[in-house]
Amino acid sequence: MNNEFSIEVEHLSKHFGSFRAVDDISFNVKKGEIFGFLGANGAGKSTAMKMLCGLSKPSAGKAKIAGFDIYKDTEKIKKSIGYMSQKFSLYDDLNLKENIQFYAGIYGLNNNLITHKTNELISKFGLENSAKKLLREMPLGWKQKLAFSVAVIHSPEIVFLDEPTGGVDPITRRQFWELIYEAADSGVTVFVTTHYMDEAEYCQRISMMNAGKIVALGSPNELKNSYSADNMDEVFQKIARGN
Repeated sequence: MNNEFSIEVEHLSKHFGSFRAVDDISFNVKKGEIFGFLGANGAGKSTAMKMLCGLSKPSAGKAKIAGFDIYKDTEKIKKSIGYMSQKFSLYDDLNLKENIQFYAGIYGLNNNLITHKTNELISKFGLENSAKKLLREMPLGWKQKLAFSVAVIHSPEIVFLDEPTGGVDPITRRQFWELIYEAADSGVTVFVTTHYMDEAEYCQRISMMNAGKIVALGSPNELKNSYSADNMDEVFQKIARGN
């Protein structure tokens, strides 16, 4: 593996019968990079992410995640990454503190570290008075910020975020991205899917998918220049129209 990259993908595909959900994609992601994986719903983003996380076996191609082969080393990959799913993953019938402790345990932290990390997170968000409140009683924005913090509680090399800001207001989305910047500054590679084109501006590099293929790859400024566009939404519209 090239030590510069956390993710290396070569000719990766996923077929369901004759349907090619992911069709021969190749790209690399640098260590500590915020990498946006963009496209319309149904473009193949989530299917590709599941392969990279070891949750789905590819039909063809190869990839290394944190230096581990996606065919041979799926368990090692799972220990080296964090994952926040598109469908909310925390438990509504547990309180905040219990959710943090539960996931910290799943990620293999020992009891002392679980206690330390739990107290650290509760203090960080100023939730001391809400620590024993059931998650279902918390606003969606707080749930999502907590879910992200839990996904990186074990200091993974890479965190995969599958449309993590869906359904929240623009201010909360911006606060969520501040957590992403904080993680990247600490050396975590962030791989994020989104269909919010304004969020593409927050990424260092972007891959744009259409019908299972990567059709554009570069920094936001590079893509805007390539497509003579003023913003990423305009880039997306031109790609969708095949311009």
